[in-house]
Amino acid sequence: MTPNPILGVFFHWLGGLASASFYVPFRKVGGWSWETYWLVGGVVSWIVAPWLIASALTPHLGLVLTATPVATLGWVFLFGILWGFGGLTFGLTMRYLGLGLGMAVALGYTAVFGTLVPPLVRGEFGGLLTQRSGQIILVGVAVCALGIVIAGAAGVSKERELTVEQQQAGIPEFNLKRGLAVATFSGIMSACFAFGLAAGDPMKTLAVAHGSAPMWQGLPVLIVLLAGGFVTNAVWCVAMHRRHRNFGEYLQIPPDGSSQEKLSWNYIFSALAGFIWYLQFFFYTMGESQMGKRYGFSSWTLHMASIIVFSTLWGIALREWRGVGFRTKVLVALTLMVLVGSTLIVGYGNLLAVGMRTSN
Repeated sequence: MTPNPILGVFFHWLGGLASASFYVPFRKVGGWSWETYWLVGGVVSWIVAPWLIASALTPHLGLVLTATPVATLGWVFLFGILWGFGGLTFGLTMRYLGLGLGMAVALGYTAVFGTLVPPLVRGEFGGLLTQRSGQIILVGVAVCALGIVIAGAAGVSKERELTVEQQQAGIPEFNLKRGLAVATFSGIMSACFAFGLAAGDPMKTLAVAHGSAPMWQGLPVLIVLLAGGFVTNAVWCVAMHRRHRNFGEYLQIPPDGSSQEKLSWNYIFSALAGFIWYLQFFFYTMGESQMGKRYGFSSWTLHMASIIVFSTLWGIALREWRGVGFRTKVLVALTLMVLVGSTLIVGYGNLLAVGMRTSN
């Protein structure tokens, strides 16, 4: 299959939109504790959706999974568990920093680690520096990092300009110091998802060998990787339920509801959030398949940048930046422009690489 970086960038942007939007349905959930709606959404995003979509689009899925070496399955699952810690604290990041700033900071760390570590481990980083296409892609990664720094500056500027009451009007639990600490941990651990995808390369090869379209080759990997993430999150949510003694929330009518219908809507909105979150990985694997094997690592930068762009737009739509001054608004606008620019640079580098392979 001939790579198509333009199509790949489009898929990554769809994935970014899904990732930036997944938390919005959770805002409609009433009367449930965080661990309750997080676990309901997690069952859909980490278990139900991966199996459902992969079964529909991967021929002989069972054969692909059983033929995969145990070591490969183990590494993918382990990285999924580690990524689970990032996903778990990612939700806390949203609580303390909001959609706009929270995603920008957490995904900043994820973008840098998840993009650069795989080629370093494979010993391919030196080769990137000798190719013009590789150099351009690395420039795009650097520009993405710059955009993330600007996003962080916008958050600091926001905290200085607004009173505590104003901050909590848009984000009830806003806490910059606690949020930054959680976002740092979340961002670094979330990069393990990129490592898990790289470790799953043998599964992708087997999927294609058994008749899967190259665009869907990553779907079996998601089954194992997301299962690892589910274990981490499920253990934590159960621990939180025991601590708060609120297992009954799954069957009880929320205090702010007047009928069983309210409970049903909690399940619907939580499941919707989980399915939307899965879609980011679905589109990511599609985008990665179009970027070319040599520079597939750049997919992570495209994914992270697009998430930050759309999460910033969601933050604006949800009025998380209301009341800020001109300086903060300029920083937010600059964040969007720089991150969009980084995706264009990375996409151009991949397009140049495809042209070089074609000419050769």
